[in-house]
Amino acid sequence: MTDLSKIRNFAIIAHIDHGKSTLADRLIQHTGGLAAREMSEQVLDNMELERERGITIKAQTVRLDYKAADGATYQLNLIDTPGHVDFAYEVNRSLAACEGSLLVVDASQGVEAQTLANVYQAIDVNHEIVPVLNKIDLPAAEPDRIGKQIKDVIGLDVSNAINISAKTGQGIDEVLEAIITQLPPPQGRADAPLKALLVDSWYDAYLGVVVLVRIIDGELKKGQKIRMMSTGMDYLVDQLGVFRPKHETVARLAPGEIGFFTAAIKEVADTRVGDTISDARRPCDDMLSGFKPAQPVVFCGLFPLDSSAFEDLREAIARLRLNDASFTYETETSAALGFGFRCGFLGLLHLEIIRERIEREFNIDLITTAPSVIYHLHMRDGQMIDMHNPADMPDVTKIDHIEEPWIKASILVPDDYMGAVLKLCETRRGRQLNINYVGTRAMLDYALPLNEIVFDFYDRLKSVTKGYASFDYTLSGYEAGELVKMSILVNGETVDALSTIVHRSQTEIRGRAMCARLKELIPRHLFKIPIQAAINGKIIARETISALRKDVTAKCYGGDATRKRKLLDRQRAGKKKMRQFGKVDIPQNAFIAALKMDD
Repeated sequence: MTDLSKIRNFAIIAHIDHGKSTLADRLIQHTGGLAAREMSEQVLDNMELERERGITIKAQTVRLDYKAADGATYQLNLIDTPGHVDFAYEVNRSLAACEGSLLVVDASQGVEAQTLANVYQAIDVNHEIVPVLNKIDLPAAEPDRIGKQIKDVIGLDVSNAINISAKTGQGIDEVLEAIITQLPPPQGRADAPLKALLVDSWYDAYLGVVVLVRIIDGELKKGQKIRMMSTGMDYLVDQLGVFRPKHETVARLAPGEIGFFTAAIKEVADTRVGDTISDARRPCDDMLSGFKPAQPVVFCGLFPLDSSAFEDLREAIARLRLNDASFTYETETSAALGFGFRCGFLGLLHLEIIRERIEREFNIDLITTAPSVIYHLHMRDGQMIDMHNPADMPDVTKIDHIEEPWIKASILVPDDYMGAVLKLCETRRGRQLNINYVGTRAMLDYALPLNEIVFDFYDRLKSVTKGYASFDYTLSGYEAGELVKMSILVNGETVDALSTIVHRSQTEIRGRAMCARLKELIPRHLFKIPIQAAINGKIIARETISALRKDVTAKCYGGDATRKRKLLDRQRAGKKKMRQFGKVDIPQNAFIAALKMDD
């Protein structure tokens, strides 16, 4: 059994693209976790999408053995975390399994919004934090200035900060020594009843549900009968192991260690992240506090392009749900799109990742409806209804008022782009809360309606600041607003997939913009197509797509004019009938493109 003082559990936290996964690669390489021929870039990012996009989506853990300068061998349990705001729940549960964190900051970019968000999460769980300045091999690197910035913005002591280049391997030995000397060992008693924190769980086709645990007290052994404290279910441990980063079977897991087990568990839903696992025969007295469950904030409809693929889509979504507890779904029907699912996500990147995985891994073509948020409808009879889909809005005469979710956004932006960011936030109904300066950069705190940022706010922010702004947000609560449902009619028929909730002050601008955008996106047909935006049955904007004209008089050479007239009249009558019964095909890209607003 490993001595507790020789174990270090730590997470690597940072903003997107500051080099977390590359640093994890170098630590694995330096401690001999993998042979040189087995190494690849971002070795812990094993999902195809993670490699392609160069981002971490799932937090990954690995156990390394390191022989320190004092001659002792230490067990290092490393967790590589995602940087994007949509996967903050992955960071949250990873930090709960550790005692310390390596804070990686890009020596050329400096402190960003997500750096702050992750540091505050680490401070909340009383972590010891070691600042690491990465990418010092870049010509634009300014480690001294960035070190001062970390001290001014976060208030961390940077006297022990380590300058490294994760790409070249420079400074990695200092990082390993800092982990041993500056991060605390775990606490725990081997003779106490088993108490383990359920950090993560996922489905494996061969093993069933694989559960990642951090042992707090007691020991976990093969063949032991365990109990999930929140559900009261008992299981028999089949297999115990650790990641090095390959699977390695072990006989037991002792206090302070992180490893995985399988116990013939059929569904991931039976293993709640943050649950306490104990011995069924000698359970522990109290449960661990666990973590808040991830709350979906963005909802949208997913429909198969070919309606016969509905059952395949159901199976695909159910399988993805097995490995992603933060993703929720329920069936829904649409007059325009048929049968599909209303899905909940943690943000737009999460939505994009799930959609792309369904299309790639299961080969299903999808139609995605407009993303929306949960509104609280306060009815005149006193009850409150949660509305996920604008198409489900009841009769307005029965509604007393509508509340929408608001967020507190932190935006870090260079001085030069400040005006453009302030203007963008004002057009999205933002309220300025605070503004601080750190050198040549401003940190803006804004209250914004989630509805306004959920679609293309991040894209707009990146384009008006040439990519230099960083953005992070937390939900702050619900506020009442003058909100109305805007319906889009194409050829006189309501397209429920394009229904949106908008603020009354912006109805006309949004309606006109939507109609103009759809006019460009919907191809011309043989008859005129009116596109209208309506609020409570009143038309507020209209565009008309002109008809394709077929020259029916081409075959008439000279002769009486009545021959031409007769052909044109017949064509007109045909177009009138066609407009009555003709179906307008709206291309799939129109559903999403129509909602992107140009400010």
